[in-house]
Amino acid sequence: MSTDQDTSPTEPTGPHDPAGEPTTERQPDWWHRDHPTFASLTGFFTGLAFVVLVPGLFIALLHVLVDDETAEDLFPFVIVTLAVPIGLVIAPRTRRFGIYMLIGVVATALVVGGVAALVLWFMISRDA
Repeated sequence: MSTDQDTSPTEPTGPHDPAGEPTTERQPDWWHRDHPTFASLTGFFTGLAFVVLVPGLFIALLHVLVDDETAEDLFPFVIVTLAVPIGLVIAPRTRRFGIYMLIGVVATALVVGGVAALVLWFMISRDA
């Protein structure tokens, strides 16, 4: 038997494409992959964008696909999209992101609802 060992690695050691060739593409740093502050901040602002964009895009899509009366009847189904952050909270790998996304959703909804109530109160009190 030979004591000469094969020094070639059996698995790739760096970033490779599906064909096994090394890629020149820069991989995300640890900060963007696993840092808790990065996950928290991106989760919160994703929740903020989620509250602002999803209902607007949903109603726009409904108005394109169906008549106005049907679109108004179907709009409450936008609540189903809350399954996304809830699903992120359930999965262990995305739990931190999902929790902060829910915090962003709730905080944004509270601010928008509070400002709307304040403006409505102000408009009604000025009219009287």
